[in-house]
Amino acid sequence: MTFLTIGHRGVMGVEPENTLRSFVRAERSGMDVIALDLQLSKDGVLVVLHDAEVDRTTDGSGAVADLTLAALRELDAGRGERVPVFEEVLDAVRTPLQVSVQDGPTAAALAELVLRRDLSARLEVASFSDEVLAEAARLLPGVRSCLYADRHLGHRRTIVDRALAVGAHTAALNIRELTLDTVESVHAAGLRVTGWTVNTLQQLRVARALELDGAATDFPEIRSTGRFIA
Repeated sequence: MTFLTIGHRGVMGVEPENTLRSFVRAERSGMDVIALDLQLSKDGVLVVLHDAEVDRTTDGSGAVADLTLAALRELDAGRGERVPVFEEVLDAVRTPLQVSVQDGPTAAALAELVLRRDLSARLEVASFSDEVLAEAARLLPGVRSCLYADRHLGHRRTIVDRALAVGAHTAALNIRELTLDTVESVHAAGLRVTGWTVNTLQQLRVARALELDGAATDFPEIRSTGRFIA
């Protein structure tokens, strides 16, 4: 079974997260997939940021939705890096992408870009939101999708029920909360299951023991170490 190594926001353990520098290093490190996060600027441009605010990851402050692209480009996202426009990432790396969106307008903007540039085969849409993934499936029939889930969110339905209802192909779960029973039930439904975030050798051993299909990591070293884990 192929075990996918997913670069979490690039390789954010060693480079500024969600920057071109981080994505390029993830690709050079041999990551199988690069995971990133999208937000919409005030003027409707898809930019790569995890948080709804810029405070944590840049030297600026305020909500992404209140800042134009020009204003966002003035910010330092770490080591002199600028907040990337998503299309810049598409041009900078060739590694398959897992693209996280958390609201309907961002999903709609992504769908328009995917259709315009014929990107369906190149990326997977991911979200913690069932509604967003259902909308992505409607706008992009056949696109691969991944439902992120955390037991603390309080959903009554099982992860399998939720994933099947929105047409997801993969369930991504917190490695600290995964059990073999959960993994087996997801696999029995014909879905893939991955873990996040795997940053230690012990966590990698757990991921392998659970027979996960892959894991997200902050560190490029996990990629090379993983080849030697049975």
